[in-house]
Amino acid sequence: MDNNQNHIRKIALIGNPNLGKTTLFNSLCGLRQKTGNYPGVTVDKKKGKFKHQGKEIELIDLPGINSLFPKSKDEELVVDYLLNTSQDQRPEKLIVMASAINLKRTLYLFDQIRDLDIPVILVINLIDVAKKQGIAIDINKLSKVFGVEVIAISAKKNQGIDSLKDVLTKDIEVIKRVPHFAEEETLDKLGKASNSYKKFLTYTNGKAGDLTAAEQKKWRTNESILRYKYLNILLEDSVSQDKSKATDFTTKADKILVHPIFGYIIFGMIMLLIFQSIFWLASYPMDWIDTSFAWLSEVSSNALPRGYFSDLLTQGIIPGVGGVVIFVPQIAILFFLFSILEESGYMQRIVYLMDRFMQKFGMSGKSVVPMISGLACAIPAIMAARTIENNKERLITILITPLLTCSARIPVYVVIIALVIPDDAMIGIFNAQGIALMGMYFLGVLLSLISALVFKWILKTDFKSTLVIDMPTYLMPDFKNVFISVWNNSKAFVWNAGKIILATSIILFVLATNGGQEFKNAEDKVATEFSHLNEEEQALEVSSIQLESSYLGTIGKSIEPAIKPLGYDWKIGISLITSLAAREVFVGTMSTIYAINSEEEMTIRDRLKSQKKADGSMVFGFATSISLLLFYAFALQCFSTVAVTYKETKSIKWTSIQFLYMTALAYFSALIAYQLLS
Repeated sequence: MDNNQNHIRKIALIGNPNLGKTTLFNSLCGLRQKTGNYPGVTVDKKKGKFKHQGKEIELIDLPGINSLFPKSKDEELVVDYLLNTSQDQRPEKLIVMASAINLKRTLYLFDQIRDLDIPVILVINLIDVAKKQGIAIDINKLSKVFGVEVIAISAKKNQGIDSLKDVLTKDIEVIKRVPHFAEEETLDKLGKASNSYKKFLTYTNGKAGDLTAAEQKKWRTNESILRYKYLNILLEDSVSQDKSKATDFTTKADKILVHPIFGYIIFGMIMLLIFQSIFWLASYPMDWIDTSFAWLSEVSSNALPRGYFSDLLTQGIIPGVGGVVIFVPQIAILFFLFSILEESGYMQRIVYLMDRFMQKFGMSGKSVVPMISGLACAIPAIMAARTIENNKERLITILITPLLTCSARIPVYVVIIALVIPDDAMIGIFNAQGIALMGMYFLGVLLSLISALVFKWILKTDFKSTLVIDMPTYLMPDFKNVFISVWNNSKAFVWNAGKIILATSIILFVLATNGGQEFKNAEDKVATEFSHLNEEEQALEVSSIQLESSYLGTIGKSIEPAIKPLGYDWKIGISLITSLAAREVFVGTMSTIYAINSEEEMTIRDRLKSQKKADGSMVFGFATSISLLLFYAFALQCFSTVAVTYKETKSIKWTSIQFLYMTALAYFSALIAYQLLS
């Protein structure tokens, strides 16, 4: 191995889900991390770097898996990665994480990995929690029996991290398994008899080396039984528990939080609190950002010489970008609160609580994890469905997840809700806007469940899955992890939406400030036909004619007949088209369109409120606003989601069905709402 100080050591981090891998990864790498995709697949791969004793280490956080017998797409990915012999991909060593409070089950994966001939470090997390439960682990004995370095840590409290870093910088040799017990000797023989353990792990399409499908199943069963027998013998001498010393809060809390009645009530109250907080906590920073961008446009307009560039900046770029940045406080609060739920261990209780309920809709509790992720963004949520073994449940989860309200919809909802509900409106002690936002979230959940029920009838399968889940101990959230999660997600929101809106704002401005002959003759037409108006009124008439006769106006007018029954004019139609790139682009587009040729600097909400139809009524009246809310609640206004659905299903058929059924649902629900309310 290269001992050069400049050599970057590549180390992979692996373990069961929900053991604290992310906490350890964040503790080691801090903000020096990035997210990418594994070659050829759309699954997030996190990498980070840190230095210790002058040596640089690259840490790769692998998706959580339960064993090397892959049952889902992400588990297949990890197994393929571990079996890859390519030097540029293969890690120099592995950190395998186990849980001190459920050691036998989590050591099963570690014992399998020992057979892969990769240098391994065993890290036992939650050692502080185990102590509170009266569990004592003999680390030295475990290290001696396994023949590997064993480090006890508490990732949340940063205990044992320095000792781990010291070990990571050392060269580690692979120590072959030396049988200590009859079960372990039989395991060794079983591996040789089955044409090698590694070949078995490459099992695909019912074949594994010379094994038939039946033999493969028998091999796997025998292997699991023997490993657990071996681990039982090992842990008898290495682990003990004195319950009289336990100070366990988790058991008491779960009697309430996963109760078949109170559990749902508490979950509903927590969600209500989250949505109230989104409006209550974010109102002041949002007002400050909104006012700041209006001020920035005004200052820029006064400071720059009048011309095409200054108009592009003040009427296009600044209003467009401001339409994204204003929602950062709400996005950050949403991610902050969801991170708190995940860090505390409550998120797994939601999965357990919802399992029996979800089965009625053709899914399982495992579908809840992608669906909750979908409240942030549908793209990683669809990728998270890889953990679902049942193909039917996985497909249904993928098809209905985009109906859930993602963070990209929040800007649309917040603006439109504010147009029809005053800021100070209350329902009892609750803010009415917060109640309305929560209602939109539950509407998405309701329609997703109804859609799942339809797909359950369409798709047939004989396989019935069962939920096996490790309930983590309740822990105080690690606010360092929470901060990193909020920072990364907020940064991704601003960057991904911002670059689209910046490009869109420029394109929209160019299309809106150029046109054919009617556009060029607008001033002459107004001078001739509207000579009775004063100078200011004539300027407004010129702006109106130019905008409608511009290239942008021509595009909008061409689709207006299709959207007019929904209560939308051509300007809203343009926003519908641009928001196909990303839903939140709707707000930026509206800000840009209504700012063009406008001399008055206003906040986004005030600008939209001031828009009038020819008959003097509000453009964004109650009927139109409700119609827009329903349209964006159901429409798949995100081509990135469409692309990910195709990559995950490898099916044009199901990708098309997803896009078409959501578009039809959006159009006809908006149509019915507008026609009934107008």
